[in-house]
Amino acid sequence: MDEASDRQLVARTRGGEADAFGELVRRYQTSVYNVCYRLLGDPAEAEDLAQEAFLRAYRRLGSYDDQRPFGPWMRRVAANLSLNALQSRKAAMPLDEEFDEIPGSPLEMPESSGERRDEVERVRRALLRLPGHYRAVIELRHYQDMSYDEIAGTLGIRPGDVRTRLFRARRLLADWLREDV
Repeated sequence: MDEASDRQLVARTRGGEADAFGELVRRYQTSVYNVCYRLLGDPAEAEDLAQEAFLRAYRRLGSYDDQRPFGPWMRRVAANLSLNALQSRKAAMPLDEEFDEIPGSPLEMPESSGERRDEVERVRRALLRLPGHYRAVIELRHYQDMSYDEIAGTLGIRPGDVRTRLFRARRLLADWLREDV
C-alpha cells in the first residue's frame, strides 16, 4: 500500500469523510483478520475482533502519528486486542477446518498428498499451543512477512525482544513437532 495515499486517507477521515476510512478498511481488512485469526484460532472471534480493531482505530485516529505507516499501526491494534482476548481465555483454543480458508494463507493451496495434509495439521496444532506472545511474533514474521523492526513497532516491544521471542517460539515448535513424530 502506498503510505502517502494512506496518509491522505487518514487526513480525509479526520476531516469527516467516512468513505476515506472505508478505503483503509478495504485495504487492510484481510491482514487484520489474518492477525486476529492466527492468534485466536477461531474464525468468528477473529472476525469480531477485526471489526473491533477497526472501530478502535477509527476512534483513536487522532492519536495516530501519520508520519508512520498505517498498516503496521492497524495490525498492532488488532494484535493487542487478540492478545488481550487470549489472556482472558481460560479454555484451550478449538481447532476447526476453517483454518485452511484464510485468504492468502499458504494453507489454502490444494494438498497433493495425505502426508502434506498431516504435516500441516501438526504444525497448526503446535502453533495453537504457543502462548499468545510467541504466536504473535511467529504470525507477524512468517505470515505477515514483517521485519524485526516492524514487529517490534507493531507489538510495542524492542527488536531484541522480537528475536528472543522468535527463538523461543521456534524452539518450542521444534520440540513439540519432534515429540509428535
